[in-house]
Amino acid sequence: MVVLSYQVLQFPKTNLHRCPTIKPHLHHHRGGGSFIRCGIAEPSGQPAPMGQKTKYNDGVFEKVFMSLFARKMEKFSGKGSKETEGKKKGLFDYDYDSFVDVSRRVMQGRNRLQQQEVVREVLMSMLPPGAPEQFKKLFPPTKWAAEFNAALTVPFFHWLVGPSEVIEVEVNGVKQRSGVLIKKCRYLENSGCVGMCVNMCKIPTQDFFTNEFGLPLTMIPNFEDMSCEMVYGQPPPPFEEDPVSKQPCFAEVCSVANPNSSICPKLQV
Repeated sequence: MVVLSYQVLQFPKTNLHRCPTIKPHLHHHRGGGSFIRCGIAEPSGQPAPMGQKTKYNDGVFEKVFMSLFARKMEKFSGKGSKETEGKKKGLFDYDYDSFVDVSRRVMQGRNRLQQQEVVREVLMSMLPPGAPEQFKKLFPPTKWAAEFNAALTVPFFHWLVGPSEVIEVEVNGVKQRSGVLIKKCRYLENSGCVGMCVNMCKIPTQDFFTNEFGLPLTMIPNFEDMSCEMVYGQPPPPFEEDPVSKQPCFAEVCSVANPNSSICPKLQV
């Protein structure tokens, strides 16, 4: 899913701004003050091993973007839980779990293409008028544009997918640093749903960059360890030729899984 986030903030020197529950990571800046970065709350500083849920310490801006996207998606979702029905959430009332819950309700009752169209509409509603045309002018499909957007992805996608890093990939026989390795996708980890990963993140994001922004993008999720590679500059394959189209459910963790099906049902319709 195409998202914007402020992962790193600069504050003046003070003890008032800090991440709750864990010691913040301070990166000193030449102009005074520090960069304060809220992220993984695991003692190791790395995503939890497969089978365990990574703990995050989200800052104000992360929660703002969770709320913005969740509220945009709410109008496409069905009724919430009994606890949330009748209560209108404020800007800071959403956390990552509630964001994923909204996504799951959007998925229910819609086929694969309808889910993808909802995400596209949400993404378009987040952009100012004329943004795709301006993006195409600023970032024509060149090696430089692909590498630049890969570099931007690491901080700006952090709240949605967790930690990532720029990697070298090969596009049309040319080696370039336009790849992004997501170490353990937060969205897939929290949803536990192959259908949500493919229909509400991978395919809409690929299509949005490739068709709306004119910069090809291919996303390659690894369902063995929940990592994912994003390759800017590489056109995505047709869905029918993409290995994800044959991916089975996470039968043991997905709340809507069909263990009797060899392919996730949300990928078949």
